[in-house]
Amino acid sequence: MKRIFAVFAALCMATLLTNAALAADGTFKIGVIGATTSHVPAFVKTINNPDGDELFQKFEVVGVFPGGVPDNVDSWDRVHEYTKFCEDAGLKVYGTIEELVENVDGILLESVDGRPHLEQAKPVIAAKKPLFIDKPMAGSLRDVLDIFKLAEEANVPVFTASSLRYVKAYQELRNDPKIGAVLGCDATSPAPTNPKHPSLYWYGIHGVESLFTVMGPDCVSVSRVNTPGADVVVGVWKDRRIGTFRGIRKGAAPYSCKVYGEKEVVNVGDYEGYEPLVREICKFFETGVSPVDKQETINIFAFMTAADMSRKEKGKQVTLEEAIQKAEEEKILDVTITATDESQFIWNDGEEEETLDLEELEEAVEEALEEYDVVRYIFDNRAGIPFDTVQKAIQHLDEARLANYLY
Repeated sequence: MKRIFAVFAALCMATLLTNAALAADGTFKIGVIGATTSHVPAFVKTINNPDGDELFQKFEVVGVFPGGVPDNVDSWDRVHEYTKFCEDAGLKVYGTIEELVENVDGILLESVDGRPHLEQAKPVIAAKKPLFIDKPMAGSLRDVLDIFKLAEEANVPVFTASSLRYVKAYQELRNDPKIGAVLGCDATSPAPTNPKHPSLYWYGIHGVESLFTVMGPDCVSVSRVNTPGADVVVGVWKDRRIGTFRGIRKGAAPYSCKVYGEKEVVNVGDYEGYEPLVREICKFFETGVSPVDKQETINIFAFMTAADMSRKEKGKQVTLEEAIQKAEEEKILDVTITATDESQFIWNDGEEEETLDLEELEEAVEEALEEYDVVRYIFDNRAGIPFDTVQKAIQHLDEARLANYLY
């Protein structure tokens, strides 16, 4: 009973905070972090459309912090184009997340690269602003867990989802009397990879989220077969149902689900664009309540992490509990690396601060990894050293995990 009351109180507080913002001037002001994905113009056009439906008229996207990370071309090569789009659309461009957060009521964290999401979420959570995080929620399962922990401690609502979750047919099939109880599902989607992310996080997450939307949250174990052209991940659910995800890198790669019901087997897969997701985001900002349970999201990322573990073990079955426990037990060293000129960098791990050159940076990471599982670093280039020097430094830090890039 105490737990139920605590959850209810938390939801009420989140709702009161959000509705207070709405009441201030009649419009809920939204800020964007990360002008590095096509989702930014799509979401801005949908929300700021003067002829949009009644729900969207309550909201306006008013500001953007560009972001971008230099070791991911899918991030860095897009930031100028999408920042310009935002400027042309009348959004104010902010130099820091903190400045943006001060001037809005809620945040769309849109950085296409998931690694900086934890650091970019921290000032939003500290300011107690409701936060939507686009896919992938983070660049590691540990970061996903840390974001939820920080948000829970601060009583800040957080919501993340792929737009595939809100394909109408997927929503309906979870409880469709025409097919009866869902006994299994085969989901497919494109699954190109990015070397800076666990392989399914980058794009396979769309199909994985479709699978969980139909099957529910209670997957307990996975095994994976991997080839250059495709992945097949077999999940076993708590009630012994089986769901599979096929991630495709060669040939036709539709978004689809084949659903096995008690009464009927059906094939669905008509993608319906971003508007259904944007509608859910606006409802989330309005109520302060995430439409997706935290544990379901954690299990989605644990599923993908366990699939990576299975691949390394040549298809061995791995439980989601193992993946979560391993992430929770990771020993992490957080470091800030501050560029001072073209050849010197200040390494600050919270205990000591020293000035290093490029070769010494690499040695420092190697030495730290003898004691820690992960070295997670913020690269601070507000001194403005040349981009080619930044790239060289990051190459020397390749064994560490980039957590944020400041410039």
